Amino acid sequence: MTVTTTRPARPPQLMAALRRVTGDEKHAPAAISTLDVLWVLYDRVLRVDPDRADDPDRDRFLLSKGHGPAAFYAVLATTGFIPLDWLDDLAGPDSRLGHHPDRMLVPGVEISSGSLGHGLPIAVGTALGLRAQGLTRPHVYVLVGDAELDEGSNHEAIAYAGATGLDNLTVVVVDNQSATHGWPGGIGVRFAANGWAASTVDGRDHEELAAALPVRWPGRPSVVVARVEPYGQE
Repeated sequence: MTVTTTRPARPPQLMAALRRVTGDEKHAPAAISTLDVLWVLYDRVLRVDPDRADDPDRDRFLLSKGHGPAAFYAVLATTGFIPLDWLDDLAGPDSRLGHHPDRMLVPGVEISSGSLGHGLPIAVGTALGLRAQGLTRPHVYVLVGDAELDEGSNHEAIAYAGATGLDNLTVVVVDNQSATHGWPGGIGVRFAANGWAASTVDGRDHEELAAALPVRWPGRPSVVVARVEPYGQE
């Protein structure tokens, strides 16, 4: 995958890792749209450790936008969850890295994803499960795309999470203006109507992301809308 960037906040080792992932250029825009959110999460927000990837007390990150996983794989490699040389063989016969991430094959991957509309409902169930177990420290983050919100399953999940006050859940919506329908007043309004705390940030600004993502609202789930370039203009 060829990457051109003028973003100095992206570390060289991350960009070098991303350049090793080739063979899925069709989904390059999907991958690039998520790159900065993913890096800030793993570098500055998530309580996860590659040496204790299954720690019950860890935060959970679910990539719902799994159809363009190159950036996710690059971040996992850069942060030590997978070997860098895995990046050189995407979707090969013996590769663990497929065009959709597989939780049974890739350390650090919480869900197998790629079919849009599944990640947010699974995240709601994960947050409920942690609550039922009395695990109050782990936080659940799920990254979805704006177009994914066209799927009806997301709206049921949004309504339920708001009604049950899942304050251990944060949704990050990467908004590259690719949704078919959208929402009057913006994406955040859709969540706020169901009791969520909503904020909108520049999805390329690492400081804005790092400030918004860890914020907790007692009794309310959170959504951070990360705006990036329109689809095709990455």
